[in-house]
Amino acid sequence: MNPTEIVTLDSLNPHEAELKKAARLLNHGRLVIIPTETVYGIAANMHDRRAVERLYEIKKRPKDKPFTLHIEDKAKVEEFARDIPIAAYKLIDAFWPGPLTIILKSKINGSIGLRMPDNEIALKIIAYARVPIVCPSANISGQSAPFSFAQAIKDLDGLVDFAIDAGSTRFKTESSVVDLTVEPALVMREKAISKQEIEAVAKRKTVLFICTGNSCRSVMAQWLLEKKLKELGRLDVEVLSAGIMMGGLGATEATRRLLAQEGIDVSKHRSQRITRDLIRKSDIILVMERRHEESILDIAPQAKNRVFLLKEFAKIKDNDLDITDPISKSDEFYARIFNLIKDAVDTVSKII
Repeated sequence: MNPTEIVTLDSLNPHEAELKKAARLLNHGRLVIIPTETVYGIAANMHDRRAVERLYEIKKRPKDKPFTLHIEDKAKVEEFARDIPIAAYKLIDAFWPGPLTIILKSKINGSIGLRMPDNEIALKIIAYARVPIVCPSANISGQSAPFSFAQAIKDLDGLVDFAIDAGSTRFKTESSVVDLTVEPALVMREKAISKQEIEAVAKRKTVLFICTGNSCRSVMAQWLLEKKLKELGRLDVEVLSAGIMMGGLGATEATRRLLAQEGIDVSKHRSQRITRDLIRKSDIILVMERRHEESILDIAPQAKNRVFLLKEFAKIKDNDLDITDPISKSDEFYARIFNLIKDAVDTVSKII
């Protein structure tokens, strides 16, 4: 049995050549000890049957206990999982990259555990490998998970092909694990992130307002709803806004003035453009015009049953359900739009 090749790297400034070497070895079916922010793990190519069998053998792990898949990009969740609940996207947005493993329904069969580690060495190796990487803790099953390289290599020297020593892990505890194949989400292991934190995020409702530039109508709606929810003592709702066009704009002068009359300061607001991530984690999406709904469904067709025209919630109804853009209009017109939005938001606050 040959000793394991060991390299020492600075976790904040690792040598790219060594990371690429680790990735090449994984591509060729080798096993590599890598650091994460929680524990040291043994990385293997999920698509290499012999590598995975060897991993089970080394760890003395039961074959009916699958390994967690580590990914370097949040978007890759959809490559491996199906029927992903909104709660999963909320948790991914809140805690990834980071010490949370989520269990979802697998696209192949059964379930799959996924994690995006918050460690530059791990993320770069996974990215360079360009193959799915499983990475259970670097220890014999039943023994304590290793938080230092010395603990990791102690029983594995000669059993793995390559190992990276990057000192002690940041959290010195394992990732928390939450099962999202059941409703409500079930915290199966409470470690780096508390059960209370996980459940608070998973249960929190997210309301997203959309307009064109995210500088007037959606800004009014967002902050009026936030104020209303605060008055109602609702701490379980996240309120966001975005536009279908470019980001980085401040709120318009008229918007700032009208909200200031309500005691709301939006001088620090900067617009953001709608993204798939925002759509996927939102429970209800309220748009100002039908064309905004079309833009959202172009990006994420699965959001169809969560998108509504805000004007549908206003007390005053007419045949036109669009809320007209007040940009370049008179102060009087701005005020009418503001009052219409305020009316609709009041109804929304009572039903979410």
